[in-house]
Amino acid sequence: MSLNRSIYLFSRVQHRLSSLAPRGTGALPDSRVCPAFGAAAALKHGSHSSTSSCRHVSSNSSSPGTPDTSLFVPLTLKFDGSVDGSVGVELTQTLDKNELLKLLNRFYKRKEIQKLAADQGLDARLFHQAFISFRKYVLELTSLSADLHIILNDICCGAGHIDDIYPYFMRHAKQIFPMLDCMDDLRKISDLRVPANWYPEARAIQRKVIFHAGPTNSGKTYHAIQRYLAAKSGVYCGPLKLLAHEIFEKSNTAGVPCDLVTGEERMFMDLEGRASGHVACTIEMCSVTTPYEVAVIDEIQMIRDSSRGWAWTRALLGLCAEEIHVCGEPAAINFVRELMYTTGEEVEVHTYQRLTPFSVLDSAVESLDNLRPGDCIVCFSKNDIYSISRQIEARGLECAVIYGSLPPGTKLSQAKKFNDPDDPCKILVATDAIGMGLNLSIKRIIFNSLVKPNVNEKGEKQMDTISTSQALQIAGRAGRFSSKFKEGEVTTMYRDDLPVLKEILSHTVEPIETAGLHPTAEQIEMFAYHLPDATLSNLIDIFVSLSQVDGMYFVCNVDDFKFLADMIQHIPLNLRSRYVFCTAPINKKQPFVCTSFLKFARQFSRDEPLTFNWVCRLVSWPLTPPKNIKDLVHLEAVHDVLDLYLWLSFRFMDMFPDTTLVREIQQELDDIIQDGVRNITRLIRAADPLQAQSSKSSIAPPSGSTSSRGQRSGGDARKVMDSSLSSRLVRDGLLTPDLLRQLQREWSKQSQTPEEEVTDQGKLGTGSLNNNKGKKKKKK
Repeated sequence: MSLNRSIYLFSRVQHRLSSLAPRGTGALPDSRVCPAFGAAAALKHGSHSSTSSCRHVSSNSSSPGTPDTSLFVPLTLKFDGSVDGSVGVELTQTLDKNELLKLLNRFYKRKEIQKLAADQGLDARLFHQAFISFRKYVLELTSLSADLHIILNDICCGAGHIDDIYPYFMRHAKQIFPMLDCMDDLRKISDLRVPANWYPEARAIQRKVIFHAGPTNSGKTYHAIQRYLAAKSGVYCGPLKLLAHEIFEKSNTAGVPCDLVTGEERMFMDLEGRASGHVACTIEMCSVTTPYEVAVIDEIQMIRDSSRGWAWTRALLGLCAEEIHVCGEPAAINFVRELMYTTGEEVEVHTYQRLTPFSVLDSAVESLDNLRPGDCIVCFSKNDIYSISRQIEARGLECAVIYGSLPPGTKLSQAKKFNDPDDPCKILVATDAIGMGLNLSIKRIIFNSLVKPNVNEKGEKQMDTISTSQALQIAGRAGRFSSKFKEGEVTTMYRDDLPVLKEILSHTVEPIETAGLHPTAEQIEMFAYHLPDATLSNLIDIFVSLSQVDGMYFVCNVDDFKFLADMIQHIPLNLRSRYVFCTAPINKKQPFVCTSFLKFARQFSRDEPLTFNWVCRLVSWPLTPPKNIKDLVHLEAVHDVLDLYLWLSFRFMDMFPDTTLVREIQQELDDIIQDGVRNITRLIRAADPLQAQSSKSSIAPPSGSTSSRGQRSGGDARKVMDSSLSSRLVRDGLLTPDLLRQLQREWSKQSQTPEEEVTDQGKLGTGSLNNNKGKKKKKK
C-alpha cells in the first residue's frame, strides 16, 4: 500500500474519531461530551470518582419516576458499510467472527458494564435487547465502521481492554432506543403536575366560583341556568348532547339568543352565522379562550370519570368567565375547593334539598304482572331490555324503550310517548341512560339488576355492583318535580336484591379526590419530534408511563384512543390528523362503525373528499325498515357512522363537504329507527320466533345475575321452554288456545301444595272436579 494511500486512510480514521469527540484527545472522547465514554474510561482505569459523578447526574434525571421500559420498542436500523468501506481491514486485519463472539459474550456478562448501562437508562430488559442488536450488528455486517473495527482488533490482539467496547455499545443502544438520549426532555413534556398553568387567559382574570350542590331533582341546575340567562354572555357545558339541546331550546324560548355546539352539530341563531352571546355545548367542545360573563359546568362529579374526566378538569381550570357556576353532588365540594386553591380562587357554596321525596319500598316487584302505570324498569344490558319489553307486551301492555346507543331523536320520541298522559304507553324499560338528560314522568324505579359492567383503571372490563352515586342518580328520576308524580318510589325486581339496594342507598357518596387529565395534541407532537419513528399508540404509552401528576390528578384511560391509533397505523397520515381521528367518539364494539372509520381514514389519506355519494355507497343508502333486532342494531351503527362523518366534518371541512345532505339522511334514518323501536316486540319475535310468547309468570334473569337468582330462574327456564313448545303446537294446529290455557291452569295446580289446592277449590267451583281427579291419580 502506497504512503499516500496510508496517510489518506489514517486521516479518515482520525477524522472519524475526532467527530465523536471534538474536545477529546487520544482514543477516547471527553466525558463532558459523552458521559458514556467517560464512564468507560473510568471503569478501565479504576477511577471511582468519574463513575459516581456520572451516576449522580443520571439519578437526577430519573428522579421523577422510572419509566415502563416494556413500552420502549427497539428500532430496526439499516447500516450502510459503503462509507468506510474496508478501511478498518486495510489498517488492521480481518476480524475472526468466533473470537468476536467470545469477546462480546464476555462483555455482556460483566457486572460493571451492566451497572454503567443501568445508569444510562438501560435496565436489564433494554440492556439485553440492545446487546442482541449490537452483537448482530458486529457479527453480520460485512464491514464495520473503521473506529469500531480498530478497537475490536486491538482487544483481540491484547492491545486493548474489553471495556473499550462500551462507548460503541451505548452509541448503538441509543440508535435503537432514541428515547434514552432525550429522556429529560420527554419527562419535561409529560410533566402534568400544574395543569392550572396551561390556561393563561383564565389565570389573567379573577374568577368567582359558585358551587350549586344537591341531589337529583333539587333545582341546583335551575338556579345556575337562571343566572346564565340573565348574563350578557354565557356558556353552558353539559355531559350530553340532549342536555345541551335542552338548554339551547330553553334559552331561545326565553328570548335569549343561544347557539348550539356539539361534536357533530353547530346551530347559530344569527342567519349570517355570527356567534351569539350565549352558547350551549357538550363539555368537550367548550372554548377556553372565549371570554364570557357566566359559565355553567353541569355534573361536576364526572371530573373523576376514568375516560372523560379530563374535559371537566379543562373546563373548571380553563374557562374565561367572570363567574363559574358548578353544579353537582355535594361529594365534590371539598375537592373543587382544593382545586381552586391552586388557582387562587375561592368557592362559594349553595346547597339544595330534593324538591320531592322518594322512598325505598319494603317489597320487590317479583313479577311483571305487578307492574303499574308510571313504572320504569332499569336494566344494564340491551339483552335484558329486549327480553323484558317482549314479556311486558306479551301481557297486553305497551312500553317505551330507552338505551344509550339509540339516536337522540329516538330517545326523545320514546320519552315523549311515555310522558304523554293520552298515550296508552305507561311502562318504561331503560338503561341508566335515563340518569341524565331526560325529563321523565316516573312514579316507581325498579332495578332489574344491581350489577353493571364497568371498565377499571387498567382498562379491564369487570362486573361490579353499582355505586351509591349511580344508584342515587337513577333512583332520583322517580317522582320528578315537574312530573305529575309528586312522590317517588324505588324498589327491585327480585326479592334478594332489595336489602342490597337499601344498603347501597344508606351509604354516603364517596368524596371525590382526583380529577382526570389527558395528553394534548401539542404534547404528543413534541414527543414525536424527539421520537419520530415511534407509532402514535407507542407515543401515548410512553407519555403515560413518564407522566408526572400530583395527588389531585390522574391520567384518563387511553385504551379507546390507542385502539383507533393501532387500527389506522398503516394508513399514511400526518401526526395532527392522526391524533384528531383517534379522538373521534366511536363505539369500538360495533364492527361496522370500526370498518367505516378505517375507510374514512383511508379515503382521507388519499386526499380525496368524502362526498355524499361516497357515504351513501358506504352505508348502502337508502335503508329499509328493520325486520328484526339484528337489523335495528345495524341501523343504530349506521347512525353512528353518519355521526362520525359530521364530527369529522367540523375538523376537516374541505374533506367532509356534504354535511347538510348527510344530516338530512340521518334524520330520515332516525325516523326509521323510531318506527323500529316502537315495534320492538315484533322485531324480537321475528328474531326469536320459538320464544315469542313467554309464560306470564316468567321473568328473564338479568345479565350478570347472582348465583342464587340463577338457581331461582331454573323453574322459569322450564316454563319458557314449555311455552315455546306450546306456541309451536298452537301454530301447527295441534293445540287450540283454549286447551293451552286449560293446560296452563292444570300445570300451575300440580305445582301447588295440598293446602293451596284446598283453598283454591272453593274459588274455582267446577274446576274442583278435575283437581280431585288429579289427586286420586296422584294417590294411586
